[in-house]
Amino acid sequence: MVPNNVVETAAALPAAWSSSSFCRVGTAWVKVLRMDSGPVPEEVHGADEVLLVLDGRLELLVEDTEVVVEGGEMVRVPAGARHAVRPGSRGTLVIVEESGA
Repeated sequence: MVPNNVVETAAALPAAWSSSSFCRVGTAWVKVLRMDSGPVPEEVHGADEVLLVLDGRLELLVEDTEVVVEGGEMVRVPAGARHAVRPGSRGTLVIVEESGA
């Protein structure tokens, strides 16, 4: 077993907001990505999604409510909830989602 540096993995990705499947835990995928302050259009998933900000800040609009997640914090977006990333989000983000979501 060898530790992986999640922040370095995100930094090495070819583009911001392009996630890489880091590993699988049970039926869930753990993904990592780099945020670059640009917005991401609204989306909806069929399963809950956990968003963990390792460093930086994630600014979301979830069901018309503004949510700010700082480095070291996480939020669960319920299945079926409309959510979009607002401008200004930056840093390293880990996403945990059910496979097929």
